[in-house]
Amino acid sequence: MGVEVSRLSNGLTVATETLPSMESVALGVWVKSGARNERDDEHGMAHLLEHMAFKGTARRSAFEIASEIENVGGEINAATSVETTSFYARVLSGDVPLAVDLLADILQNSTFEPEELEREQNVILQEIGAAHDTPDDVVFDRFTETAFRHQTLGRSILGTPETVLSFSSAQLHRFMQREYGADRMIVVAAGDVKHDDFVRQVESRLGGFRPHAQGAVSQYAQYVGGDFREDRDLMDAQVILGFEGRAYHVRDFYASQVLSMILGGGMSSRLFQEVREKRGLCYSVYAFHWGFSDTGIFGIHAATGQNNLAELVPVIADELQKAGDRILQEELDRARAQYRAGLIMSAESPSSRASQIARQLLLFGRPIPKEELMERLSALTVERLSDLSGRLFSTRPTLAAVGPVGSLTSYESVVGALPSSTSLPHRLAV
Repeated sequence: MGVEVSRLSNGLTVATETLPSMESVALGVWVKSGARNERDDEHGMAHLLEHMAFKGTARRSAFEIASEIENVGGEINAATSVETTSFYARVLSGDVPLAVDLLADILQNSTFEPEELEREQNVILQEIGAAHDTPDDVVFDRFTETAFRHQTLGRSILGTPETVLSFSSAQLHRFMQREYGADRMIVVAAGDVKHDDFVRQVESRLGGFRPHAQGAVSQYAQYVGGDFREDRDLMDAQVILGFEGRAYHVRDFYASQVLSMILGGGMSSRLFQEVREKRGLCYSVYAFHWGFSDTGIFGIHAATGQNNLAELVPVIADELQKAGDRILQEELDRARAQYRAGLIMSAESPSSRASQIARQLLLFGRPIPKEELMERLSALTVERLSDLSGRLFSTRPTLAAVGPVGSLTSYESVVGALPSSTSLPHRLAV
């Protein structure tokens, strides 16, 4: 049947997709506001707000929120990312009205009681401590901080102990009032759902939600790159080498996604075969590409022992050089198959499908049909990917490492081993 979309009078977008053979529904509210929308003195507030959403409303206690959804066998949760916050539930189809009511109650009537706030602040302090004790978490935080230095896009979503403890109930209310408006919100349901019925249920609970968010648009991010090293007495070192990537909207976004698969998207990828299988330089290596609304970042993460660290990054840099010279047709075909399979498999999960629809509506203003995505993938050529490789890997690199990093290649040596922008024969428009 495809995705059906309606817009309420207050500007709230409501979308559904009926999935045959399902007896359950995944639904939620996605808000175009996340950690990136915080002001300097609000670092960690979006994440704290997500935690506090389930700690009581004017109508329900925290226990009542949990028990009402679990009484019908459902589940409810929330998540914070750099640019969005989501509140979602999974229930049997007959219990959708209850789930809509719970989500609407959370968004409109949360009280943020001081006693609950203090308890949840302590929970997040434990979360921050656990992240600090996990080297692969630390290295990703330092990686983004270095790539987008002194910008909200580069800050940890969790915040710091000092900022988290400083927040009051009144500040949470002001943040929600400022950042949450119907014009920045998408309500989506996927599964055993009828569009008209769902729209009526949402309208009855959220049709009166304030039409406009008051918060300013996020400041344009500027990738800067650089070098970060933290020497720790650990068994292994966590290393990330990254470059400026592509935003969701630009021409090379999907090409960048496919390139990350070719380089490090599985056991047949170039980096896995060369770095791990042939040379045994690490026990884990993969590539990733994250897109944001105005920029992106491409990275390679590896974990290795101290004895192999000196050789690791030069070998990775050599593989990046080779990608700029040549991409094989069989590699492109394999990456396309991986991407296509991922799309199809995610469409079989109501939760994944609801999240995908919400993300597309927030970013592009419309759902993107699977056929259109496949057309974009089919248009990719090995020449275009090789050209993209040369341009991506000639940007100023970001190198972040945590662990016994004394033998890690110098930053200047890494820069010298990578493609140079002056040696590129031409540049494709993005």
